[in-house]
Amino acid sequence: MLISPRPHRHDVLIAVIGLSGGLLLWAVGLHTQGGRVVAAHQAALVPLAVTAGAELLRRTRPQAALATGTLALVADQLTTGSLATVVMYTDLMYAAVVYGSPVAARRIPVATFLVTVAVSIGFFAWYRTPEALVIAVAAGLVLFVPALTGAGVRNHRDAAEAARLRADQTALLAEMDRVQAVNAERSRMARELHDMVANHLSAIAIHSTAALSIDEPDTSREALGVIRRNSVDGLAEMRRLIGLLRESGANGPPGAAPTLASVDVLVAQAGANSASSGLTVSLDDGRGESGPLPAPVELAAYRIVQEALTNALKHAAPGPVTVRLGRSPTVLTVEVSSVFGDRPGPQVPGSGAGLVGMRERVALLGGTIGAGPGPRGDGVEIWLVRAELPVGERKWHT
Repeated sequence: MLISPRPHRHDVLIAVIGLSGGLLLWAVGLHTQGGRVVAAHQAALVPLAVTAGAELLRRTRPQAALATGTLALVADQLTTGSLATVVMYTDLMYAAVVYGSPVAARRIPVATFLVTVAVSIGFFAWYRTPEALVIAVAAGLVLFVPALTGAGVRNHRDAAEAARLRADQTALLAEMDRVQAVNAERSRMARELHDMVANHLSAIAIHSTAALSIDEPDTSREALGVIRRNSVDGLAEMRRLIGLLRESGANGPPGAAPTLASVDVLVAQAGANSASSGLTVSLDDGRGESGPLPAPVELAAYRIVQEALTNALKHAAPGPVTVRLGRSPTVLTVEVSSVFGDRPGPQVPGSGAGLVGMRERVALLGGTIGAGPGPRGDGVEIWLVRAELPVGERKWHT
């Protein structure tokens, strides 16, 4: 920390008050002792002025100010003495502990205590009278008490600063948690929004392109029927998502999420949307009667099937599209395979957001997923999406 070379205005005020008080005491002839070495009354003004000058450095150079004040106090004891010099010295002792280095703040109270004890023992041994007790008390008031007071003030100030830093750190951590929670919620909403409407919008885009490019009344009527059906279904999905968001904002109960119980409806809908593209969609449900699945697993599996069927509608070559579900005691397996190759007719470009969303869902559940060319069957190369979702007891993150 950089320290300004200019004296603080409070230090200037203390120096002016101390010097003025000392001059007033000198003017009226009040002093602390008779001249022992220098009997001239004016000599007491020198230590007074030096101590007042040291007060200007009490905050910016506290240890140098204390050293200067100590020399001035010793010189003051050789003159008639001034009470103002002694009082200003106690302030320099206090300031050296409060504003000095941490090492000085620890050592000065110990050193002043030892000096006070040594002075007390020395005067008792020298005078052997009760008056020595007064000198011991005076030494303690001038040396040890200001240092002890400064140590208490500094400890309180350091504790307050530490508490402020802890509060700032707590606020920073809370803000980081809030931002992380907001980002996680945005990612979840993005996945839900994409998975809800991408299938319907892809079907609308493909069939609208077909209706515009093929000038046949029957084809156009069929395409418009598919477009209307997907528009209505997509609108219903959007309304459900808006309802979920409103209920979450009002701390209400969450709406019903899709599960694998309705996957056959999803497969049938995908088959109707892709029939004009030469795709035949089928479901092979090999789960059997193995009990219910955790809700996050149900939702993730449903969305993986939904997104994989959407990608097949946009990119798969004519041929079979098969959805396979398998269940073991610890893993739910989801596979969607389609013919890999160029497809004729209208196509919809992909953004890759669907694959990202599937990977995020699986990662949140601690599962694995892969997407790419699969094994050849009957001379036909397939595109395979395979996900394995753990179904054991654990803390699910959605």
